[in-house]
Amino acid sequence: MAIQWVRSGAGGGFRSTLLAACAALLAAPASASDSQVLAAVDAYAGQQARIVQALWAQPELGYLETQSSQLLQQRLREAGFTVQAGVAGIPTAFVARAGSRGNGPVIALLAEMDALPGMAQAAQPEHAPIAGQDAGQACGHNLFAAAAVGAGQAIARWLRESGSEGEVRVYGTPAEEGGSGKVYMARAGLFEDVDLVLHWHPDDVNSAAQGTSLANISGKFHFHGKSAHAAISPERGRSALDGVEALDYMANLMREHVPDGTRIHYAITDGGRAPNVVPDRAEVYYYVRHTDPVVVREVFERIGKAAEGAALGTGTRVEFEQTGGVFALLPNDTLGRVVDAALREVGGVVYSPAEQAFAQRLQQSLERRPPLQQATAIEAYGVDGAGGASTDVGDVSWNVPTAGFSIATWVPGTPAHSWQAVAASGAAVGEKGALNAARVLALAATALYRSPQIVTQARQEFERRRGADFRYQPLLERKAPPLDYRRVEER
Repeated sequence: MAIQWVRSGAGGGFRSTLLAACAALLAAPASASDSQVLAAVDAYAGQQARIVQALWAQPELGYLETQSSQLLQQRLREAGFTVQAGVAGIPTAFVARAGSRGNGPVIALLAEMDALPGMAQAAQPEHAPIAGQDAGQACGHNLFAAAAVGAGQAIARWLRESGSEGEVRVYGTPAEEGGSGKVYMARAGLFEDVDLVLHWHPDDVNSAAQGTSLANISGKFHFHGKSAHAAISPERGRSALDGVEALDYMANLMREHVPDGTRIHYAITDGGRAPNVVPDRAEVYYYVRHTDPVVVREVFERIGKAAEGAALGTGTRVEFEQTGGVFALLPNDTLGRVVDAALREVGGVVYSPAEQAFAQRLQQSLERRPPLQQATAIEAYGVDGAGGASTDVGDVSWNVPTAGFSIATWVPGTPAHSWQAVAASGAAVGEKGALNAARVLALAATALYRSPQIVTQARQEFERRRGADFRYQPLLERKAPPLDYRRVEER
């Protein structure tokens, strides 16, 4: 089905009620409750910084985050959470619970933890790959996970000390980078009794604007041929790499004839090992993205037909393995305004002199160099904007009212998935931004525990945006998680 986006301007009566309720909440001065939960966040700041460094120093790829997951679970258990590990058929996924629901809501925080291959980098402002290491935290998921755990502990402490009803959960969500870990968790029903989900992401700006993203299907085409000596008897070989290159050529021709906004990416992840051997196996990894999942399905089907043609034309055989499939984000203006208020109360990231010197040196390697004050500023709030990335949070947002935000953990001008992002994610600027993220999560969650009418309005907006006829049918058709989808990068 095509997603029909409902703009926030629809339903004047509902919107007036929403704005009045939010205005009452946001106009209130910082309360003793806010001070209490912020003090709790700061009490865990040292532990949070150690988690940041532990996950940064030992980056683990998707579905292989064994040490990272165990560390997060251990810290939550020590804080009184009950932890259910190995959920949804994923050894590194978990759900940690604290509090007593009663009449209060269940609020979930997401904790991503996976790193990216080929991104090893020291926490220095110059390009300095780490010898003997491949993976690196190029999307800052070490910060993401640590802040969620820090905020979760602070919220649990606030619930306990204030006597408030409600439950806080921290979801350990593996393999966001192409593995669609949260989709398996959503399919397993792990969000069915959750009222609200809050998340955040490292960035080079501070923003609680709520918008959509790109739906995505990803997968690997495995070509199989016949090996032979490339000089003595090439006629006896059938090159699997030829199959990959034929597919890639046809996919590149296809770019002119797909709907506007479609993105097609690929990487040859296995192309043979020696030029004088006709490769009998080769592999190419594809992504197709668009805001509309129908377009994604249709374009990926065309890629699949091109793969069959490539195999036929090169005398090879092809198999397809889906690795991921995610929905676009479903915005929630009601929750977004609560998060935006919390972000403005916390404020942006203020650099120390040493951090400013680090940022200035790192910016010398960047093409775009906005003022460093961008890390301190808070971006204007908005809703229904379009983003260029994909995330498996999208599937969560179609199952539960969800809101996210970004914090300037990276030096202004830093692109995600870069060595500069890895460096900042292991440096003091990253730690400081992650602490701000924990504060925002904790403030927003406790505001929602105290405001049941806003929780209700968030659900009403969620139902309206989804539409009465919506039925969740994941783009991910694979039955079991691809627990080894990153192992090719380890070879």
